Amino acid sequence: MKLPAFCLSIVLVPAPLLAQDIYKCQDADGRVTYSNVPTKACRKIVLDPINLSPGVKGQAAKTQTPSSFPKVDEQTQKSRDTDRRRILENELASEQKSVELARKELAEQEAIILPNERMQGGAISGGKVQERLQPYKDRVALHQRNVEAIQKELGNLR
Repeated sequence: MKLPAFCLSIVLVPAPLLAQDIYKCQDADGRVTYSNVPTKACRKIVLDPINLSPGVKGQAAKTQTPSSFPKVDEQTQKSRDTDRRRILENELASEQKSVELARKELAEQEAIILPNERMQGGAISGGKVQERLQPYKDRVALHQRNVEAIQKELGNLR
């Protein structure tokens, strides 16, 4: 009987009583740390309470568009959508070419072994090679992410 009462008392303890104070501390060198233990160089941070109540579903959907909000006729919107699709398709083609070029440049660089990348005994230093190739790999990854983002955007069009 005592255990359920104890568990119930733990659950019913209000959240503010469980909250800890947080202090921002700055040392002589200007380094900032955060702690729950105050010292001379610390000041208390006052935080707004966290709202734990659930939101109301559909609340945003009930918001009405103001009557003064500008409206676009259907034909104009279709024209804009067509232009947007054309622009995105052109960007996609350009980025796909950039990916191909970046991959080609990476492959060329991977085939090259520079004299400073060889260690004594003729072995190749993997660290130096990776360091030299990293910008090329980054360029390939950047263009590939751009292609994926544009494809996603095209998929979102009506």
